[in-house]
Amino acid sequence: MNAFRTILAKDLRTELRTLEAIPAMALFAAVTFVIFRFGLDRTELSGGLAAGVLLVTILFAAVLAINRVFVAEREQGGFDAIRLAPVDSTALFAAKVCVLLVYLAVLELIGVALFGFLFGGGTGLLALAPVLVLADLGLATVGALVSSIAVNSQARDLIAPLLCLPLVIPVMIAAASAAEPLLAAGGPSFDGFGKWMAVLALYDLVFVAVGWAVYDFVLED
Repeated sequence: MNAFRTILAKDLRTELRTLEAIPAMALFAAVTFVIFRFGLDRTELSGGLAAGVLLVTILFAAVLAINRVFVAEREQGGFDAIRLAPVDSTALFAAKVCVLLVYLAVLELIGVALFGFLFGGGTGLLALAPVLVLADLGLATVGALVSSIAVNSQARDLIAPLLCLPLVIPVMIAAASAAEPLLAAGGPSFDGFGKWMAVLALYDLVFVAVGWAVYDFVLED
């Protein structure tokens, strides 16, 4: 736990000093929403279209952070330090997952508010909170695992999205299906909500377990 807390605190302090990831994610989301606003020529979105625009924007903004989350470890010898230190290497994995969760939470506080301003959504946006929490955990877990594999490649900016995006397709399908009735034009509905939340929870459990089981081997390779 000490190693986990140290890595997590170090990454969050670094982000507060440099502001590399979160402003870029927020700016990307804002520009994407504006493009959708004028590209679709609509002031209101509802149902599946609203869920798709919101979740796809969050996904691609998250890729910006996923690409960068292990860069400091590669450039400053963090991987070697973890391998040499008498600590469980999964502490690094857990800390990076939490870092990505913090980034996504801040992004969504900004992004959902901006989405509501541009496209409406009302109380349905508030009801999205549990969907976004489970979707974020899936994105963060897969992102941390994929990023640690891709970071040592010269083409990490290409490899990380190519590995990550296919793996998170189930997250996007389940999250969009759960969010669609919440963003319906007539007001939020919870039809089928529990089923899709269960799918998201199962996905998260599977990938947390997989990441925890294989991370020692990933780090050694």
